[in-house]
Amino acid sequence: MLPLRTVLLASVIGGTLFTSTISRAEDGKPVAIKVSYPPVVVTSLKTRAFRVALRSDTQTLARLSPNTLPGFDFVPGSREAERAGDGYVHVGDIHLRVRAPGGAWTDFASAQHRQPIRLLRSGGGVLAAADITASLGVGNPLRVERRWVDDHGVLALRFTLINASRAPVEVGGLGLPMVFDNIITDRSLEQAHAQASFVDPYIGRDAGYLQVTRLNGEGPALLVLPERGTPLEAYRPILEAGKAPVGDIFTDRSKRGQTSEGFYDWTVASKGFAEREWAKADAQWNAPTSFTLAPGARREIGVRFVTAPAIGAIEDTLVANRRPVAVGIPGYVVPTDQDATLFLKSPQRVVRVESLPAGALTATPVAGAKGWARYAVRASGWGRASLLVHYADGSVQTVSYFITKPLDRVMADLGHFATTRQWYEDKTDPFGRIPAILTFDREAGKVVTQDPRVWISGMSDEGGAGSWVAAMVKQLDSPEAGEIAKLERLIDETIEGRLQVSEGAQAGAVRKSIFYYDPKLHPGYYDPATNWTTWTSWSKKDAGDLGRAYNYPHVAIAHWVLYRVARNHPGVVLRHPWRWYLDHAYLTTVAMMRDAPYYTQFGLMEGDVFVDILKDLKREGLTSEASEFERLMKGRADHWRTLTFPFGSEMAWDSTGQPEVYAWMRYFGYQPQADATRRVVLGYDPTIPSWGYNGNARRYWDFLYGGKYPRIERQIHHYGSTLNAVPLFDAYRADPKDLRLLRVAYGGMMGGITNIDRDGFSSAAFHSAPDMMRWDPYSGDYGMGLYGHAISAASYLVRDPTFGWLGFGGSVTEGGGVVAIVPRDGARSRVFVAPAGVWITLEVGKIARASYAPATGAVTLTLDPAVAGTPVARVFVETTVAGARGYAPVGGVAERGGYTVPLGAAPVEVTLTPR
Repeated sequence: MLPLRTVLLASVIGGTLFTSTISRAEDGKPVAIKVSYPPVVVTSLKTRAFRVALRSDTQTLARLSPNTLPGFDFVPGSREAERAGDGYVHVGDIHLRVRAPGGAWTDFASAQHRQPIRLLRSGGGVLAAADITASLGVGNPLRVERRWVDDHGVLALRFTLINASRAPVEVGGLGLPMVFDNIITDRSLEQAHAQASFVDPYIGRDAGYLQVTRLNGEGPALLVLPERGTPLEAYRPILEAGKAPVGDIFTDRSKRGQTSEGFYDWTVASKGFAEREWAKADAQWNAPTSFTLAPGARREIGVRFVTAPAIGAIEDTLVANRRPVAVGIPGYVVPTDQDATLFLKSPQRVVRVESLPAGALTATPVAGAKGWARYAVRASGWGRASLLVHYADGSVQTVSYFITKPLDRVMADLGHFATTRQWYEDKTDPFGRIPAILTFDREAGKVVTQDPRVWISGMSDEGGAGSWVAAMVKQLDSPEAGEIAKLERLIDETIEGRLQVSEGAQAGAVRKSIFYYDPKLHPGYYDPATNWTTWTSWSKKDAGDLGRAYNYPHVAIAHWVLYRVARNHPGVVLRHPWRWYLDHAYLTTVAMMRDAPYYTQFGLMEGDVFVDILKDLKREGLTSEASEFERLMKGRADHWRTLTFPFGSEMAWDSTGQPEVYAWMRYFGYQPQADATRRVVLGYDPTIPSWGYNGNARRYWDFLYGGKYPRIERQIHHYGSTLNAVPLFDAYRADPKDLRLLRVAYGGMMGGITNIDRDGFSSAAFHSAPDMMRWDPYSGDYGMGLYGHAISAASYLVRDPTFGWLGFGGSVTEGGGVVAIVPRDGARSRVFVAPAGVWITLEVGKIARASYAPATGAVTLTLDPAVAGTPVARVFVETTVAGARGYAPVGGVAERGGYTVPLGAAPVEVTLTPR
């Protein structure tokens, strides 16, 4: 369709006054300033799916609004005037790194010093065309033409690169800036959820794409798809101009920070970066490539913009656009003792499936499933691996996997590492961290006894509590007596009285940090080479503050886990009876509401633990405590119920509060708010054929607070991945028809396992920027993520109408009128039988096998024999699907809402029958 008209963008940005906030140096008080920008002239267009605006001077994208929601803009059109100058990238710009073969690389960027474009002929589907070579600067050997095209109703952006020189030109860096409105700066949460978008990449070569989803989780979603010759080989962050390395011209002047992640390049060729900026990085998602243009030769590249009506319809939209689609079950993190399956759908025939490295993954074709090719996948070794799917047209798709040990071995390794290598017991420690489990520096091979971000060495906040929280929650499903003995000491000698107030009017309150900065009190202790002058170097007074509610769930978890172990495993916990620990979990929660009320207005990471503490108070018959606890929590829930998006935190936007908000909405029966929370989580938590991005709940700033390398950067499987999996699992159990919920949840839960190395060290997160591509050396706040994994680890037996019987977390067999799953999820204490809608959990005992008879609905559990500390199993049965039949075991003694089953020297079978 041809352009409709040329107008001033006055209705959106022209003449608008933009307000910013700055601080005066003399008093630090904010003062508002107003800056007026001139209107930007645009050309308005319309395609079948979009209303489009192109700047008339540059022909870069100034608006991309879906016709179904014309008031919404996927690109930052409302900021077009303030971003109009040189140095601001837009969709339609290009980055080039070229050289004569064997020579030095030279960079050219169209946004840095813009020159007038030379208009080219349009018409016949070409909406706008221009030669933009002049903007790339002097010395560029390539002529670059850009065309915006309406290709039978689909909007496409195409570039033609022509070697205008007399010598061959190697292109080793080719990036297309993808500039979408992920900017939260100067927006309220309500505005951000209504106006902003998140971008997630599938860095899958010829099958790659970007998905751009609205913060509120509602449709439509935008998909950016490659045209032929435009693989998504890498996804390179475009750095902030003022903070980029000297000489980097592939930058943007927009501020990057907690309120703005920044923009990225769709990188088609990356060899030039691999040889320079990425030379010290670990392996990229794909092998870096370049291509060479002979004199007069040309290369065409391009991307297409399409909409999916909803986030859940993204894969259907890919199929409708004849794109290859991969679905990994249960995901792309594969323990060596588990089976995995890869389903492929493509208009092109699969020629072969290749493993990188060779032998790491074996993909064997098996009987397909309703239009999908099916491969049984087995893994060996450890670490990152990929399957390369070669298609008949020569295109290649990358599916990225992570191979890990059997999960029970992973948990054992983590517990051992945390209670040995991270165990700190220096009797000369001036802060009384005796004993402690401190943050560990994997590069240095030692605990971090001091850091100017004092909480990292202070056993509190997330960056300092993470390691001992991980050691604690590991015991929930895998208690080990030697580790428990150390953790009992940790509570009695360090948490009680040092981290947590032990007596008096503020008993139960939690301090911000045991470690602090006071060179007068501790002369000579602090590293003089470190900067101790910022706000992060808390004084003793600041470190002792009790008002940070985020610290309370960590301590509550410690008490609750040891309550569970003491209650269910006699003779393992020795220092206190179970009631002592449950009382202290209750005391910690009440103290939070009393001494840290401000932050309780927000959902807290690991806040789900409060729901479990309340349930346990009720099960133990502690009616008075349970009533008070419920009253306090209902006040929070009733407040959240009044908010459109009750997911605030101390950050402008966060993925921290949603899990606890969801948990309390469900507990108190506020289902509409729970549903809204689920939608929002799915807005930033994708399913993508990559271990790194599948279930990766968005986080890009916490390396600043818990990592060794503090920088704004998309974090792969920070603790948010596993925590946000928890509400999605619950939502799936309530609606097992929606397999996507389970896929995203399982991706997040298993994603957290990738941070645990072969020795049991647990990293805060993976650095996704291509100049690193490895895990941060600090353990940091990893433990919050392990909490999410520990409480949600389970096996799921699923019957999908397309893919058939599936197992998440275990191996599935069929025969004799039953379908069985053998759990290998690491906990082996929870099973969901989706066709029956029955959720089976064990507080103590292990499930060796669960079988389901579709004809009768009966479920039979085979339980492991008794071992020391585990003489009985305690089984809880819940029907989670509305209208489904209830279940009860044949035999067993009713106790505390569950059923106690004696164990013996041989496996025990327990049959659950529908009522």
